[in-house]
Amino acid sequence: MHTAPLPLTKDVVLIGGGHTHALVLREWGMRPLAGARLTVINPGPTAPYSGMLPGFVAGHYDRNALDIDLVKLARFAGARVILGSAEHIDTDAREIHVAGRPPIAYDVAAINVGITSAMPDITGFADHAIPAKPLGRFAASWHAFRKADGPAHIAVMGGGVAGVELILAMTHALRTRGRLTQATLIDRSEILADTGNKARRCLRAALTNLGVTIIEHASISQIEAERIVLSDGRAIRSDFTTGAAGARPYSWLAHSGLDLHMGFLSVDEYLQTNEVDVFASGDCAHFDAAPRPKAGVYAVRQAPILFHNLRARLTRAPLRRYHPQKDYLKLISMGDKTAVGERFGQTFSGAWVWRWKDRIDQGFMAQFRNFPQMDTPALPPEHTYDLPESLGDKPMCGGCGAKVGARALKATLLAQPAIQRGDVTALPGDDAALLITGGQRQVISTDHLRAFTADPVIMARIAAVHALGDIWAMGARPQAATANLIVPKLSPALQARTLREIMVAAGGTIRGAGAEVVGGHTSAGDELTIGFTVTGLCNQPPITLAGAQPGDALILTKPLGTGVIMAAEMAGQADGAWVATALAGMCQSQSNTAELLRGANAMTDVTGFGLLGHLLGICVASNLGADLTLEAIPLLPGAATLTSRGVRSSLFDENAAMLPEIATGGLQDLLFDPQTAGGLLAALPAGQAKALLPKLQEHAHDAAIIGRMVTSAGTITLS
Repeated sequence: MHTAPLPLTKDVVLIGGGHTHALVLREWGMRPLAGARLTVINPGPTAPYSGMLPGFVAGHYDRNALDIDLVKLARFAGARVILGSAEHIDTDAREIHVAGRPPIAYDVAAINVGITSAMPDITGFADHAIPAKPLGRFAASWHAFRKADGPAHIAVMGGGVAGVELILAMTHALRTRGRLTQATLIDRSEILADTGNKARRCLRAALTNLGVTIIEHASISQIEAERIVLSDGRAIRSDFTTGAAGARPYSWLAHSGLDLHMGFLSVDEYLQTNEVDVFASGDCAHFDAAPRPKAGVYAVRQAPILFHNLRARLTRAPLRRYHPQKDYLKLISMGDKTAVGERFGQTFSGAWVWRWKDRIDQGFMAQFRNFPQMDTPALPPEHTYDLPESLGDKPMCGGCGAKVGARALKATLLAQPAIQRGDVTALPGDDAALLITGGQRQVISTDHLRAFTADPVIMARIAAVHALGDIWAMGARPQAATANLIVPKLSPALQARTLREIMVAAGGTIRGAGAEVVGGHTSAGDELTIGFTVTGLCNQPPITLAGAQPGDALILTKPLGTGVIMAAEMAGQADGAWVATALAGMCQSQSNTAELLRGANAMTDVTGFGLLGHLLGICVASNLGADLTLEAIPLLPGAATLTSRGVRSSLFDENAAMLPEIATGGLQDLLFDPQTAGGLLAALPAGQAKALLPKLQEHAHDAAIIGRMVTSAGTITLS
């Protein structure tokens, strides 16, 4: 019996990718809630783990060891990930505002955005210092500084455990590289005031052994480019200054209408704010019933409670109380691979403590690197004999990777009867047709994409850019568009939210290209599909595939690799940063680029048939060949790595079959990779191409001359 997908009825939105939310996402992947659509909002594709930051700063871990990949985690959880910073939560409208996109509606929301150690009250801090939190920005800045050359002066403001741990790690890293000149720790009172006597003595000894200068009972007047000026007039040289004093909430929380305690979100024993459908956890929250210090261990312990209570609000089950532990194990790194530990008044130190801490930290991070393999649905006991072969051994790709192969498409088109109307011209090989209306040239095309990302806004922008590609490739200026949408089964409220997000996002892209959205059609189906029929006006004969000339240079305006990256993302094999870069590139309009290329002899957009498939179209139509310079072809970050691992889009084999004379393997496989919202491929005189390239790169940074047209008809060679 066929089982239809269950409709989604409620939106659960996690604001921030902190430790609590990361654990909630992992648990959700193992036990999803039917009917709930899960979303996580975070400024970037990764979330650094605070426990391993000192080890990273000291050089014991690389950057990747520090990060939880939220894109992979969201894929496992079945959640959509929105890369952007939350700026406001409107609890009346039940919406979260993120810059550059429509508001995100919620039925139940949770906030886990951490804190900042920025010091806005100190003159010059914003310009010349780096707060230790948020961790992502600090880690990136420190990585760049540590890799540089020359003598180094460093300073940390704040003598609590976090500040001491940082200055010890920074000092160790720079001494190891032979760069350290001076390290300074500054505090307005006495350092380590909240630490037990034995642990304090141990950490002070470590500071002394590493030559750290300690300045206590000092206030800071201002921070300059290469020095810190104290209120008593003393100046401390510092090339890298960071602040680790205290914890400050993000300012947007103050305008949320939620109850606050000294700027932090007040939560009760259920982790609820004063709004019962808004929860908060981690450092951004203040636990009213039993206040606790800002420490990651509490965020971790809150995760099971938050996971249960989010679901309970949607299932009408009883909520669970959070009971924080009275004390927790403190493990403090001392720069080298030694550490001091403290709990219940007991203190211990040595290399074995660091190894213990390392095992704990590595165990925590392993949860986000090795996801449990969920069982795939078994085939019915009785099925056609060739059903397993048709299913294949991997999920069908989305975007252009889901398109019908070139051979089947060509056979279908050849079977169509000849056009009878004199005002309609089909251009062989081109995806758009030419219409003559009142003496005006108009081109028309349609395209749609099966969704490969759960974010309707990103998907709508990509689908709009993708559909406009046919208009731009013919040298036309976009005029009008109608939408063709299939939305998955949703409750009426979620349907309205999703359609609004799609149309606002797509409308912005299409209007930005100079066209208008004038209507469309919607229907419900099993999965999200977004398409547009678009028209454009030509004040000159359209650019087709057939106009290339011998010696023309070939310009490609976007890097290759979207197919392999999105195929890897579906399988949980692509780094989140690679996916974020690929999605941003697919959203990139080519309006300005197309305008510069309107003088091309031949042009196409590189989409489902891959670079070689679309270049072959130019070669056949122009009765020429092409010679490509493999090393000149721009690639997306991660594309080469994934290809070397054997990752392929599900359309790869069909594309490779179009040019069997070109061997597959290695980087050459990316030439057959189906692209979604890919670049324009233009043939134009070599001198013109060379002069135009710098202007193109102002709008399309990766634009490159990748080869030339040659006289040997229908052949493509690589050099």
